[in-house]
Amino acid sequence: MKRLTLFCLLLLLVLSCKKKSKDQTETPPAVPGSTNVCTSVTKAQLETITIFPASHPINTDISTANVDSRSADIITLLDGGSPHVKADFGSGIYAGSTIGIPYVVVCNKQPKVGITFRGNGYDANYGSESDKGPYPIPLNASIEGNGQGDSHVIAVNKDNGTLYELYNASRGDGTWEASCGVIFDLNTVTYRPDGWTSADAAGLPIFPVLVRYEEVLTGTIDHAIRFTLPKSKVSPSYTLPAKHLVNGTNTSALTPVPMGMRLRLKSSFNISSYSTTNQVILQAMKTYGIILADIGSSFYITGAPDERWDNDDLQNLGDLTANDFEVVQMGTIVQ
Repeated sequence: MKRLTLFCLLLLLVLSCKKKSKDQTETPPAVPGSTNVCTSVTKAQLETITIFPASHPINTDISTANVDSRSADIITLLDGGSPHVKADFGSGIYAGSTIGIPYVVVCNKQPKVGITFRGNGYDANYGSESDKGPYPIPLNASIEGNGQGDSHVIAVNKDNGTLYELYNASRGDGTWEASCGVIFDLNTVTYRPDGWTSADAAGLPIFPVLVRYEEVLTGTIDHAIRFTLPKSKVSPSYTLPAKHLVNGTNTSALTPVPMGMRLRLKSSFNISSYSTTNQVILQAMKTYGIILADIGSSFYITGAPDERWDNDDLQNLGDLTANDFEVVQMGTIVQ
């Protein structure tokens, strides 16, 4: 009888240990910074903060700036292949991911996580030209293209006006991994060091030059808009506010196309027949222009995904061709 009692006690002890072990496996400890804790901060609120001072070149009104003396020849080059403007953003899912470059809004309470800079099969390690961090980017932040292609990850701290951007990013074990990471103080006029890249090839910030739905709702886009061109049309050079060049194959001195080049939609282009949304975008192209920021498809303008975009309406921007633009006078071109 004693042996039976002892056996029962041992059996209960073993079952108790097994149950505890199972429960621990099902509820692992939370990883700091794994989610966005700033649930009360909205994208609409973000549009009320300073996103670089008005004196920053990105925010400068260039509607009356001089036309570059090489504009006609450059536009002829850019018109090769007859490209049309393409809104590289929208609503819904395409090829398994949202359309555009996503961003997340955080606050001072957001935990910071480490950044591991590395190269991979997509691109090299630019850690030597990166801001080390840590960064307050939640690990559940969206990755552009779901990790295919440039895989940008962007977070903006609304409380202190700081921008955090990663390029070629992926999630690590409680960290982010990336080829490059950059921190911008949105309260000051700031640039990357000469020759340094950023999360974008031109050494420019990405978020401040995105077309964002919440901004369009205000009725005004007050900054230049990011666009891309193929490598064959881009020169191995840059001009302010860009700070980094790419190995473009256009080496013509007569038709330079440096990173940071600004195009302006001609004042004569009639926008009255377009939707209210597209008129806001087109007016920004007249007032602030589009700025060359990366290698990509010809005349693709970049924005952030949002379920409220009307994709059919955005396709109407495809009426525009290179000939509807002119090159704003460029400053010093660095090679």
